[in-house]
Amino acid sequence: MFLFELCSKLEDSERNFVTPVTHRPPTQPDTTQPAIRYFRGDAVNWKIRVSRKERPVRHTRKSMAEKLPSLVIVGRPNVGKSTLFNRLTGTRRAIVTDEPGITRDRMYGKTEWNGRVLEVVDTGGIVPDDKALIPTEIFRQARVAFENAALLVLVVDSQAGLTPLDQELARLMRSTGKPFVVAVNKIDSAMQEANAATFYSLGVPVFPIAAEHGTGVDDLLDEALKQALGQAVEDQPAEKKEVEIAIIGRPNVGKSTLLNRLAGEERSIVSPIPGTTMDNVDTDVVRNGRTYRFVDTAGIRRKGKTKLVAEKLSVVMARRGLERADVALLVVDGEQGVTSGDATIANYAEESGRSVIIVVNKWDLAVEAAQRAEDISEKSARGKAKRAVAGVKQRPVDKHKLLFDYEKMVQQKFKFLSYAPIIFLSAKTGERTEKLYSLIDHVAQSRNLKVSTGELNRWLKEDVDLQRASNPKARPVRIYYMTQAKTAPPVFLLFTNQKKPLHFNFERFLENQLRAKWDFTGTPVRFIQRLKKREDRSPAGGDEEE
Repeated sequence: MFLFELCSKLEDSERNFVTPVTHRPPTQPDTTQPAIRYFRGDAVNWKIRVSRKERPVRHTRKSMAEKLPSLVIVGRPNVGKSTLFNRLTGTRRAIVTDEPGITRDRMYGKTEWNGRVLEVVDTGGIVPDDKALIPTEIFRQARVAFENAALLVLVVDSQAGLTPLDQELARLMRSTGKPFVVAVNKIDSAMQEANAATFYSLGVPVFPIAAEHGTGVDDLLDEALKQALGQAVEDQPAEKKEVEIAIIGRPNVGKSTLLNRLAGEERSIVSPIPGTTMDNVDTDVVRNGRTYRFVDTAGIRRKGKTKLVAEKLSVVMARRGLERADVALLVVDGEQGVTSGDATIANYAEESGRSVIIVVNKWDLAVEAAQRAEDISEKSARGKAKRAVAGVKQRPVDKHKLLFDYEKMVQQKFKFLSYAPIIFLSAKTGERTEKLYSLIDHVAQSRNLKVSTGELNRWLKEDVDLQRASNPKARPVRIYYMTQAKTAPPVFLLFTNQKKPLHFNFERFLENQLRAKWDFTGTPVRFIQRLKKREDRSPAGGDEEE
């Protein structure tokens, strides 16, 4: 709770913070009046007071699945790459701390400059000679981003000067054959621009910038647009609403492996080390003409288990990623079973109003574990006696019975998610993963189901026997009128004869009746109670109020 309040205060203070910065207009300079640009601290939506012809940065929500000129941010660890990514995209998606190595997976965003849309890619800090698992995977992820880049931006630290690692990365950039420039970060004033002089020895254009404040970013975008002029940006049709799916769960349950399997590429770094994913990783997948935006979130731990600031922020970002999604894939480790941590995360999803699909991952390992347990049991004296009486040999575990029993156990643990469908799969082998797309479509459709008021009230009058509902109050509940107020998730407005909120037993009865009539698979149902005014009641419904 403290972190949420801290983040909110930081965002509020930045919204109220406005700083003037002198700016060189990208077109003909105006000699009659100094050009002054005002910008907000949390985005690059700069307010320009020079001319309406100036070029503001705007941000779009068009589908990322379309090919756009790509600006790839590269550099060694802790030089300000994520800060520049947040500045260009106008978001706070990338975690920014003083701890090096926080960004690991590729992060994608968009910015619009002078009427042209650019894709912005943030990569992890690159150390080419480091053979450890995480740095090696970061390097591999960065090389994937290089292939589609229109411009590579090598970010360096002006305060540290030109380091041997910067020179090595510059040689690496040159070997790709892609155009690249150097963005000398942390140039906070004109007096510090001399610190960028040493980087001209790399033989490429150099742009002094301050990613935190936005100084010099306009010149960098000019260069990016110049490199992208040869790549046509087609006029795109009206935006289609994509389905946003958040992949949530405890650390090391296979969330990133599942994302890679669904995306058909190595999109997220996968390792046996818990907590490998730190940022929310967005990936767009187009399948049968429909766009799915998957958000791979960091593993959510208990508050007492998070020690580093980056870990605490990653949990905050994971919950934010959940809140902007339509459907949540709650990933459970099938080998370990459902834990109290899984139940806590499931409660987060239910409270946020997201539709939920329970994904039991590592099902192949669960079957193997059950077979080992069966083998051990049959080797015991009791097991041998049972086989002797039955006259049967040792046989493999019954997978169908195991699945049935496991599903009953999951439903028992997640009683409050009784509406959520359960799917058993193995993200590593790909077993049953293809069925997940059809299930996502079904749940997303149910989430947006709209029932007309006439149908609701006819059903309420003809099909529902309210006397059967368990209600501890002495006075029976009467529902005079019912209507659906909104969708995603469905919210129903009830006009009753009660002054106090309806008992949860009565709401549960009404919800079960609704689900039996209409398909609300995977989505929570909410009720809002309104007391109908006395003068609006019919004579037959004129009971005295409590």
